[in-house]
Amino acid sequence: MTDSKTLADRIEDLLPQTQCTKCGYDGCRPYAEAIAAGTANYNQCPPGGAQGVARLARLLGRPVIPINPVHGAERPRPVAFIDETLCIGCTLCMQACPVDAIVGAPKQMHTIVKDRCTGCDLCVAPCPVDCIAMIPVTGNATGWQAWTQAQADDARQHHDRHLARLARERGAAEARAAARRAQPARPDDVREKPADPPPTPSAPPTSGSEAPAPSDAEAKKRAIIEAALARARAKQANLAQRGEGPRNTENVSAAVQAQIDAAEARRRRLGIGAAKDAGNGDDAPDDTPSAQPGPDTPPSRR
Repeated sequence: MTDSKTLADRIEDLLPQTQCTKCGYDGCRPYAEAIAAGTANYNQCPPGGAQGVARLARLLGRPVIPINPVHGAERPRPVAFIDETLCIGCTLCMQACPVDAIVGAPKQMHTIVKDRCTGCDLCVAPCPVDCIAMIPVTGNATGWQAWTQAQADDARQHHDRHLARLARERGAAEARAAARRAQPARPDDVREKPADPPPTPSAPPTSGSEAPAPSDAEAKKRAIIEAALARARAKQANLAQRGEGPRNTENVSAAVQAQIDAAEARRRRLGIGAAKDAGNGDDAPDDTPSAQPGPDTPPSRR
């Protein structure tokens, strides 16, 4: 029986399937195809570690070489942890996760499915309140010593389902848009509507009721978000003092950077984060747009 697997298939089988993009590609499959095509080296996968490089070298008949430090360093495998006191339910981390390991809903607290998390770090950078930490869970074990083939196979399966779900959602959205464009205008839509009746005079507001209820609700919402951001800035300052902070913020993809930029734009529209928290003083990390990286520079979240 002839083996129908291509070289890219064989290379992909040897990758850890964390889908972390540290190799410079959008996932393990694109990286495998690049190695097979000769446009990428086989030492660009930190999660696979030195053993992963050795596995690829044997397959390719090439010498074992060190991991390229440009793409990161071999390390114990981490799992994402969300600080529930800081999460504001923005869903950006869910959108960034390549294996759907984050459960949550808009404006609701999110949580991590620990057994599904691959430790890819991709959820860290998009979080606007820096409430996600990567916690090592394998002691001193790194690379394939911290990851099994069964876990890699499971992660690949979840990633495939993730891509299939996104394709279905895109197809459904395109179908709805096409249906709206194809729908003919109804006569009622083009018929001239009668003029609106003149507004009924209302009594002037009494003292203490100048601000309507919607404004009060919006002010309360803004205060809650401001408080969450203030806590995040304080936490960020403490991490900076200890020399700790988010990981994998130097090589975020264009898609993740777009999510970060969108979050910043929403905060600017709400007027949030324009000033430093008074309790943090001049040393507190600024949350203004100027403190965030532009589209051509990697983010450096202190």
